[in-house]
Amino acid sequence: MKNIYRIVVLLATVGAVATVLTLKSRQVESEPETKQEATGRAIPRLVDLGAGKCASCKLMTPVLAALKREFADSFTTEFIDVWENPDATDKYGIRMIPTQIFFDAAGKELYRHEGFFSREDILATWKQHGIIPSPTVN
Repeated sequence: MKNIYRIVVLLATVGAVATVLTLKSRQVESEPETKQEATGRAIPRLVDLGAGKCASCKLMTPVLAALKREFADSFTTEFIDVWENPDATDKYGIRMIPTQIFFDAAGKELYRHEGFFSREDILATWKQHGIIPSPTVN
């Protein structure tokens, strides 16, 4: 009887873990690749992969928030917490956090940076790749 109970508990645990991993996988896969899915037109995208409790990642938070607000018409800005979405590390080939990845409107990677990246450096990177961000008019 004890063995049957142990087997049932083991199967339930394995099932629960598999369900959690499947849901996290779907969450990463369901992220829009471009703003086109939301607005009907494709624009470049900046993805910052980090974690909520990482010191350098915390320094990126206000930079990303300002870029997202000020340049929404020029490029999308996304943050993915790799501790909450561990599949993102494989999907994006992350070696360290924070990592910023710049994508063109077609979803092709243009540039990648590891570590803190200032607002000025981010805007300069867009400009180097022929994307001249202009502030969003409200």
